Amino acid sequence: MSGGDLRSELRSRGYRVTPQRRLVLDAVAALGHATPDEVHARVADSGINLSTVYRTLELLEQLGMVTHTHLGHGAATYHSATDDDHVHLVCRECGHVDEAPPGVVAGVVDQLARDHSFEVDVRHIAIFGLCRACRPVA
Repeated sequence: MSGGDLRSELRSRGYRVTPQRRLVLDAVAALGHATPDEVHARVADSGINLSTVYRTLELLEQLGMVTHTHLGHGAATYHSATDDDHVHLVCRECGHVDEAPPGVVAGVVDQLARDHSFEVDVRHIAIFGLCRACRPVA
Protein backbone atom coordinates (compact mmCIF):
# COMPACT_ATOMS: atom_id res chain seq x y z
CA MET A 1 0.00 0.00 0.00
CA SER A 2 1.48 3.33 -0.98
CA GLY A 3 1.93 6.19 1.46
CA GLY A 4 -0.97 8.08 -0.14
CA ASP A 5 -3.27 5.06 0.09
CA LEU A 6 -2.37 4.59 3.73
CA ARG A 7 -3.02 8.26 4.50
CA SER A 8 -6.37 8.18 2.69
CA GLU A 9 -7.47 4.96 4.37
CA LEU A 10 -6.49 6.01 7.86
CA ARG A 11 -7.88 9.54 7.54
CA SER A 12 -11.17 8.33 6.10
CA ARG A 13 -11.60 6.30 9.30
CA GLY A 14 -10.57 9.09 11.64
CA TYR A 15 -6.98 7.98 12.31
CA ARG A 16 -3.73 9.87 11.84
CA VAL A 17 -0.84 8.56 9.79
CA THR A 18 1.91 8.27 12.35
CA PRO A 19 5.50 7.35 11.54
CA GLN A 20 5.04 4.21 13.64
CA ARG A 21 2.04 3.05 11.60
CA ARG A 22 3.89 3.72 8.35
CA LEU A 23 7.00 1.84 9.55
CA VAL A 24 5.02 -1.19 10.77
CA LEU A 25 3.03 -1.42 7.53
CA ASP A 26 6.23 -1.08 5.47
CA ALA A 27 7.90 -3.79 7.57
CA VAL A 28 5.02 -6.22 7.05
CA ALA A 29 5.11 -5.58 3.30
CA ALA A 30 8.89 -6.04 3.13
CA LEU A 31 8.99 -9.19 5.29
CA GLY A 32 6.13 -11.03 3.57
CA HIS A 33 5.07 -13.26 6.46
CA ALA A 34 6.18 -11.80 9.77
CA THR A 35 5.49 -12.26 13.46
CA PRO A 36 5.18 -9.17 15.66
CA ASP A 37 8.69 -9.93 16.97
CA GLU A 38 10.08 -9.95 13.43
CA VAL A 39 8.31 -6.68 12.63
CA HIS A 40 9.68 -5.22 15.86
CA ALA A 41 13.22 -6.30 14.98
CA ARG A 42 12.87 -4.51 11.64
CA VAL A 43 11.61 -1.23 13.17
CA ALA A 44 13.41 -1.26 16.56
CA ASP A 45 16.07 1.21 15.40
CA SER A 46 13.33 3.83 15.13
CA GLY A 47 12.52 3.47 18.83
CA ILE A 48 9.18 1.68 18.40
CA ASN A 49 8.54 -0.73 21.26
CA LEU A 50 6.97 -4.17 20.93
CA SER A 51 3.65 -3.16 22.49
CA THR A 52 3.30 -0.40 19.86
CA VAL A 53 3.94 -2.97 17.14
CA TYR A 54 1.18 -5.22 18.53
CA ARG A 55 -1.30 -2.32 18.82
CA THR A 56 -0.45 -1.08 15.35
CA LEU A 57 -0.84 -4.53 13.79
CA GLU A 58 -4.21 -4.90 15.51
CA LEU A 59 -5.37 -1.53 14.17
CA LEU A 60 -4.08 -2.24 10.66
CA GLU A 61 -5.91 -5.56 10.68
CA GLN A 62 -9.15 -3.91 11.83
CA LEU A 63 -8.76 -1.49 8.93
CA GLY A 64 -8.21 -4.35 6.48
CA MET A 65 -4.62 -3.39 5.65
CA VAL A 66 -2.96 -6.52 7.04
CA THR A 67 -4.22 -9.99 7.78
CA HIS A 68 -2.88 -12.75 9.97
CA THR A 69 -2.73 -16.49 10.17
CA HIS A 70 -1.36 -18.96 12.68
CA LEU A 71 1.48 -20.97 11.24
CA GLY A 72 2.09 -23.10 14.28
CA HIS A 73 2.50 -22.52 17.98
CA GLY A 74 3.26 -19.00 19.07
CA ALA A 75 2.45 -15.62 17.67
CA ALA A 76 0.36 -15.02 14.59
CA THR A 77 2.08 -14.23 11.31
CA TYR A 78 1.01 -11.08 9.47
CA HIS A 79 1.09 -10.17 5.82
CA SER A 80 -0.26 -7.40 3.67
CA ALA A 81 -3.95 -7.61 2.84
CA THR A 82 -3.09 -6.49 -0.67
CA ASP A 83 -1.24 -9.77 -1.29
CA ASP A 84 -3.10 -12.24 -3.47
CA ASP A 85 -5.13 -14.76 -1.47
CA HIS A 86 -3.09 -17.86 -0.79
CA VAL A 87 -2.88 -20.99 1.31
CA HIS A 88 0.15 -21.32 3.58
CA LEU A 89 2.29 -24.46 3.29
CA VAL A 90 4.37 -24.85 6.44
CA CYS A 91 7.22 -27.33 6.74
CA ARG A 92 7.20 -29.02 10.14
CA GLU A 93 10.89 -29.83 9.85
CA CYS A 94 12.58 -26.56 8.84
CA GLY A 95 9.71 -24.08 9.32
CA HIS A 96 9.82 -22.79 5.74
CA VAL A 97 6.55 -21.16 4.65
CA ASP A 98 5.50 -21.37 1.03
CA GLU A 99 2.34 -20.14 -0.66
CA ALA A 100 -0.09 -21.97 -2.93
CA PRO A 101 -3.01 -20.52 -4.87
CA PRO A 102 -6.46 -20.94 -3.31
CA GLY A 103 -7.43 -23.31 -6.11
CA VAL A 104 -5.48 -26.13 -4.45
CA VAL A 105 -8.18 -26.31 -1.75
CA ALA A 106 -11.11 -25.40 -4.00
CA GLY A 107 -12.73 -28.83 -3.65
CA VAL A 108 -12.70 -28.65 0.13
CA VAL A 109 -13.90 -25.03 0.11
CA ASP A 110 -16.75 -25.90 -2.26
CA GLN A 111 -17.77 -28.95 -0.26
CA LEU A 112 -17.80 -26.99 3.02
CA ALA A 113 -19.95 -24.32 1.41
CA ARG A 114 -22.32 -26.90 -0.06
CA ASP A 115 -22.59 -29.28 2.89
CA HIS A 116 -22.25 -26.87 5.81
CA SER A 117 -23.09 -23.44 4.37
CA PHE A 118 -19.63 -22.46 5.58
CA GLU A 119 -17.59 -19.73 3.90
CA VAL A 120 -13.85 -20.42 4.16
CA ASP A 121 -11.31 -17.61 4.45
CA VAL A 122 -8.38 -19.22 2.62
CA ARG A 123 -5.99 -16.50 3.87
CA HIS A 124 -6.12 -18.19 7.27
CA ILE A 125 -5.46 -21.74 6.06
CA ALA A 126 -2.13 -23.30 6.98
CA ILE A 127 -1.32 -26.80 5.79
CA PHE A 128 1.52 -28.54 7.60
CA GLY A 129 3.79 -31.16 6.12
CA LEU A 130 7.32 -31.55 4.78
CA CYS A 131 8.83 -29.32 2.12
CA ARG A 132 10.73 -30.70 -0.86
CA ALA A 133 14.09 -30.22 0.89
CA CYS A 134 13.01 -32.04 4.08
CA ARG A 135 11.08 -34.93 2.53
CA PRO A 136 12.90 -38.24 2.51
CA VAL A 137 13.91 -39.30 -0.96
CA ALA A 138 11.73 -42.18 -2.12
